[in-house]
Amino acid sequence: MAKDGAKSQEDYKLKDMKPDLGEKWPHGGQRGGSGWISSERVASTYDLVEQMFYLYVRVVKAKDLPPNPVTSNCDPYVEVKIGNYKGKTKHFEKRTNPEWNQVFAFSKDKIQSSTVEVFVRDKEMVTRDDYIGKVVFDMHEIPTRVPPDSPLAPQWYRLEARRGEAKKRGEVMVAVWLGTQADEAFPDAWHSDASSVQGEGVQSVRAKVYVSPKLWYLRVNVIEAQDVEPSDRSQPPQAFVKVQVGNQILKTKLCPNKTTNPMWNEDLVFVAAEPFEEQFFLTVENKVSSAKDEVMGRLISPLNAFEKRLDHRAVHSKWYNLEKFGFGALEGDKRHELKFSSRIHLRVCLEGGYHVMDESTLYISDVKPTARQLWKKPIGILEVGILSAQGLSPMKTKDGKATTDPYCVAKYGQKWVRTRTIIESFSPKWNEQYMWEVYDPCTVITLGVFDNCHLGGSEKSNNGAKVDARIGKVRIRLSTLEADRIYTHSYPLLVLQTKGLKKMGEVQLAVRFTCLSMAHMIYLYGHPLLPKMHYLHPFTVNQLDSLRYQAMSIVAARLARAEPPLRKEIVEYMLDVDSHMWSMRRSKANFFRIVSVFSSLIAMSKWLGDVCHWKNPLTTILFHVLFFILICYPELILPTAFLYMFLIGLWSFRFRPRHPPHMDTKISWAEAATGDELDEEFDTFPTSKGQDVVKMRYDRLRSVAGRIQMVVGDIATQGERFQALLSWRDPRATCLFVIMCLVAAMVLYVTPFKIVALAAGMYWMRHPKFRSKMPSAPSNFFRKLPSKADMML
Repeated sequence: MAKDGAKSQEDYKLKDMKPDLGEKWPHGGQRGGSGWISSERVASTYDLVEQMFYLYVRVVKAKDLPPNPVTSNCDPYVEVKIGNYKGKTKHFEKRTNPEWNQVFAFSKDKIQSSTVEVFVRDKEMVTRDDYIGKVVFDMHEIPTRVPPDSPLAPQWYRLEARRGEAKKRGEVMVAVWLGTQADEAFPDAWHSDASSVQGEGVQSVRAKVYVSPKLWYLRVNVIEAQDVEPSDRSQPPQAFVKVQVGNQILKTKLCPNKTTNPMWNEDLVFVAAEPFEEQFFLTVENKVSSAKDEVMGRLISPLNAFEKRLDHRAVHSKWYNLEKFGFGALEGDKRHELKFSSRIHLRVCLEGGYHVMDESTLYISDVKPTARQLWKKPIGILEVGILSAQGLSPMKTKDGKATTDPYCVAKYGQKWVRTRTIIESFSPKWNEQYMWEVYDPCTVITLGVFDNCHLGGSEKSNNGAKVDARIGKVRIRLSTLEADRIYTHSYPLLVLQTKGLKKMGEVQLAVRFTCLSMAHMIYLYGHPLLPKMHYLHPFTVNQLDSLRYQAMSIVAARLARAEPPLRKEIVEYMLDVDSHMWSMRRSKANFFRIVSVFSSLIAMSKWLGDVCHWKNPLTTILFHVLFFILICYPELILPTAFLYMFLIGLWSFRFRPRHPPHMDTKISWAEAATGDELDEEFDTFPTSKGQDVVKMRYDRLRSVAGRIQMVVGDIATQGERFQALLSWRDPRATCLFVIMCLVAAMVLYVTPFKIVALAAGMYWMRHPKFRSKMPSAPSNFFRKLPSKADMML
């Protein structure tokens, strides 16, 4: 069992790799991967991936194609054939000069044919497709093209007819070349590896780059309203304001007075995304009863109409007319002939000085404010080579066979990248390289591996849902990376399930952080993490949690509308949408993290206790000597402390981490979690479990909360005893303490501080022969002081 545990722990660790990185040039040279990289380089050179060769065939167009002698029409399409691999363009109806402009990419490692055949055929609905002509290329005569060379110019080729036919068959414009995944045609090409994917699934297998929508905070300061009238004019209204932006609805508090001129002066904050598609919808309502609200007036306005604020300067407030029919305008607008008596006083602005957070600050990847004119220059460049994965678990069944169609998603800042999907592979090789600008080194990049369940086939995921299943996730903090060093590691993909911790495979990454300005980066370590508006006008914790959830929802909705979509389940997993939910496992992990933080202090106190009790006489004597020196020369205390920390840091340099941190199962308390705790962690909110299970978990939570309640009560008791020293709740104890303070003040006035400190230190470090096992008099006195615990019900 111990061996199995050690093996699993080793399985969950980071592993070093030595992949063959860099671009191989036709003449045999190599660029990148050798170690020395100039810090002035800015552009990516595809030197963080293993080179993969592809045969590219670009089919541009055809001309002078002969019509079918029977139908007198031509519905042409092109079929590119290399060995057993076939790729087809779409067909055009009744066109003899079609244009396709489509690229086909065939993996060179899987090509076993010595020729490339390009067929032009006529699509037939009933019978077999007619042969029009073909062009044949010899594999050994195909040129090699490597960026930054310009694209290969396509040429016209005369179509060869069948043997014995002399009729002219037309011409096709084609370009054929040998290239790598660095080729510009690679992302949008048809790939032979995904030849089985048809229909809408073709788009979902391609590599894409996405950009998060530009998010703004919309601050609505509801000041007051005038002349709002309810339907029952005999009773003055108790008014409140409700504002809706998209799916977000917020309300002010009820005006404390029943009046037709209510005042609130309350801030409501929303999240809005460019382009602003939602309307600003405001209603002033009357609280008629607990179950009934009456609309007294409303205002509708586009978000573009509001001012954009870049700093903390106040925005001018405005009066807006309220209209019960749903349209609103600024006061004095000439377009409306009607005069409205009801109006509302608002101060509305789009906040450009904040960073709209869609992820936790613990692993934030972007700290820039919304307004681009407030951005600083980047301090570095992050390059990530997504190489491959190994040993992935089967995620679904397709035609009765367990399989996985994996792809990788990386998120840093506003830029999301998605690799192409490798069809039916447990060891996919992507070898795709991406680059991000870095504005702060104390940020985190997140990479996740998923299984594509939208290929248009008969696949069915293991959980029965038509969603892209999670395979695992990796986070890398940039501040833990050395500048200009290439890190090549295999990261374990660990996923917590209701049955326990499971390793889903490994993903191989090559990461390099290039520093553009070391001075600027050092300056940022003393600079606030977030823009200054977060500190000048901070949000409350509850506001931040709510706004973060709204921002995540907007990002997920917008990216799901892209083509191919980055689906909601992917965005939520990458942004940790459920990280705030209760988890017994996380609670235990956080408790032991606190214990670990204070373990050094606890160890220090134990060591000092051993010194005081003379466990090692030589150590105690040396400590006495040091204590005497510091008492005689107190100006040496701070220099000694800083020198000691310097020496500790210098000593720890030998044992510094050699690789980036990764998901730690021990810190996460993942292996020690019970099945019921994990089942509770993955339960829905509100719960979907039966009454007995909920009762058992509730009782367990009451038990844990009871222990926490006792600890909090004990802390409060000790604090109240400190307060009781001078509060005269116990007159005798306070009188004794006051007299003792007077005596201590008189003694300390006439006694040099060095003598007092020396005497206190000697008393504290006295020999065990002079110690008693009974508590000291000050301790007894403090414990007898009253607290407010006896006043609680």
